[in-house]
Parts: sequence; C-alpha cells; structure tokens
Amino acid sequence: MNMKKSLILVVISLLPFLTIEASETRDLTLPKIQVVPIKDTQADRLYELYIKLPEGYTKNKDKNYPVIYFTDAATHIELLSGTEFLMEEVILVGISDQKDINKELEGHSSRARDYSISKSSNPERQAKYRFGQASNHLTFIRNDVITFIESNYRTDPDNRTYFGFSLGGLFGTYILMAQPDTFKNYILGSPSLWRDIPLLFSLENSALNSKALEINIFISYGELEKKLAVQVDNFITQLKNKKYQALSSIKQVVIASAGHSDSFPMVGVRSVKWLSNLTKEEE
Repeated sequence: MNMKKSLILVVISLLPFLTIEASETRDLTLPKIQVVPIKDTQADRLYELYIKLPEGYTKNKDKNYPVIYFTDAATHIELLSGTEFLMEEVILVGISDQKDINKELEGHSSRARDYSISKSSNPERQAKYRFGQASNHLTFIRNDVITFIESNYRTDPDNRTYFGFSLGGLFGTYILMAQPDTFKNYILGSPSLWRDIPLLFSLENSALNSKALEINIFISYGELEKKLAVQVDNFITQLKNKKYQALSSIKQVVIASAGHSDSFPMVGVRSVKWLSNLTKEEE
C-alpha cells in the first residue's frame, strides 16, 4: 500500500511538468518548403506551388536539376519530402487544389474536377463536381506551372517526372496518353482508371510512337485492391501490345498486403528509389 501511495505522490508532483498550456503549442512548418501562389491564366483560378530545392542548390550554381511535379500537394509533400535520402538532387514541385474556390458554396475541393477525364452520367453529380476538366488542368500545368518553374529555377527540362496517386494517378495516365512529352517519367500509384480505359486509348497521341521521346512508367496498386488491379493490368497489357516506340520501360509493382490508402507510403518510397536508379543508369 505504501508503494502505491508513493507512486501517486510522484505522479502528482510531475503533473505541472507534464501539462502544457494550449498557448504554448505551435504548428510545425516543414523546413525548406517555399509556397508560391500561381494563377491559372486560362481559367482565372488561383493555386499554390509547394517547392522544395535540394540541399546543394544554392552552392552548385552551374548545376541543373531534375524536377518531380506532383498533384495533391498538401497531402503528398510530407511523404515526398521525406524521401530525399533516396534521391537528394531533385527539385520537388507540388500543385495544390484551387485556393480561391468557395468550399462553403461548392461543398468540395477542385480535385474531382481537375483530375477527372470524363463527365458523370449522373446529372446532379456532374452539376456539382463538374467532372472531366483534366484537359484544362493540363493546359495550366504546361503553360503556367512548368513555364514558371523553368523560368525561375535551374531545372533540366528533359528530365521531368510526374507523381500522382488515385485520382491523381488517373490524371497522370491522361497526361501520358494525351500529351506524353509533358514528362519523361510517370509515377502512377493506384490510378483510378475504372471505366476510362477506352477513352484513354482514344486520346492516343502520335508522339507515343516518336523515337525522339524516352518515357519510363512506374505503375502500382495494393495487393488487396482486387477490382482496381484488373483495370490496371488491362491498361498495362494494352500499353505493351501497342508497342509504342517512346515507351522505354514499364515497371509494375504490387504493394504486398496493402489496400488503397495504405499502399500510398510504399508507393512513394519505392517509386523514388526506382527514379533514383533510373537517373544513376543514365549518368
């Protein structure tokens, strides 16, 4: 009994040190991340870029760096920023959702509109989300985002990579088929292809058969994503059967014991490792 009383007294004496006033808390800002507002000049919409430069960027003034562009910036920046030990000499550029959208009025973010390639057959859902504007968003990325980055930072225009997951993976697949020269490397994590595969191949750009391009693809899904796996496998099979001359390599990865959401961290690590190995082979 005496031992119990002693423990209680110790805990009580430590309470002042264990209790932190709310006023003493603060948000942690990720180091070395620049947040830059950017306008979609075609649609007059405001976005933000999350830009992270490599450690030696300031010192190595004669060096140009490859760039990884990624959608869903707010949720992806922490993961990709944490993979810098796998690929140190790369610039990260995240593209946010639309910032000046009235979410109280709209009731949602812009990603469903910006990343989807076909309209909904449900009139009410279509009116609300305005699906199928991937073409507009790609124009924004090509004309505004990439132009801004390559005009203001020392980049290698011949070594751009796209990273997208889920609906962002679908958007990346759309870019690959419609404007393949936008990026050299495509990382497509659990792309939400579903009913859009016929549409994707109908968008086939003649540049896919150009020997001047060299495109590498990393595409993955979780082992437990049984229904999505069928769609992704179907897409990969058709890609290979087409024998596009611009496709240099296709790396297919199944994340063991993972579903949709929990495959995401491993996609980040494994794809950046893959990208790092590609870069080393080219050097």
